[in-house]
Amino acid sequence: MSLETETKASAGSGWTETAKIIVQALAIAMIVRVFFYQPFNIPSGSMKSTLLIGDYLFVSKLSYGYSRFSFPFSPNVFSGRIFAAEPKRGEVVVFRLPQDQSLDYIKRVVGLPGDKIQMKHGVLNINNVPVPKVYKDEFSNVECDPYYRHCRRVNYKRFVETLPDGGPTYTVLDLEPDGEFDNTDVYEVPPGHYFMMGDNRDNSSDSRATVGYVPFENLIGRAEIIFFSAAIDEPDGMRWYSPWTWPFDIRWTRFFNLVR
Repeated sequence: MSLETETKASAGSGWTETAKIIVQALAIAMIVRVFFYQPFNIPSGSMKSTLLIGDYLFVSKLSYGYSRFSFPFSPNVFSGRIFAAEPKRGEVVVFRLPQDQSLDYIKRVVGLPGDKIQMKHGVLNINNVPVPKVYKDEFSNVECDPYYRHCRRVNYKRFVETLPDGGPTYTVLDLEPDGEFDNTDVYEVPPGHYFMMGDNRDNSSDSRATVGYVPFENLIGRAEIIFFSAAIDEPDGMRWYSPWTWPFDIRWTRFFNLVR
């Protein structure tokens, strides 16, 4: 075999090995995405200030087991859940919207099956017991319309809520005292369903309004960690057309923050 032939054979072998590595890496990534962790991005402000528009996070599918909504295209091959584990009160959950099963929503679980949930003057009540809500500070945010044609600075009051029975502590925003969703009827959560609310209490489409009670089957997974964040909702946020500005448009301090 000539030197030229040996060189061509070596190059062909190198490309084959590279192709194998790429295929194996893609296969592993697909397995992780389908069965373990799925990336999601935050497109709206309903979970501010816990989650911001432009946050990218991993959602654990193992947390609650698997339903048909856990898999791409939601194949209707079985009902219920496999390896089921119920969510805990206070966890931030991605779920499929009951009214439109093509849409993914992310909210906080505040009501478990059998709970009675009510808002009274902006205070969450669970089973007739007010959830402690303590003023923390002001949260200021520049908010723009989808096409950035108009922006304005919005100032919220930020409070700390602590759920009962050793539940988590987290922050919620209140824009308007005694707003539309600050006083509600009593919601009694039916068996096999959950009551979801956004942390941005005056600007969240959740179980108080159009979302309603969320079936256990519709849960996709628990939000775990933010792995990337870009200020896409701000006037000069994440200028994709100018790569030299990206280091200033990325929210570096949000990387690897756990979702609480």
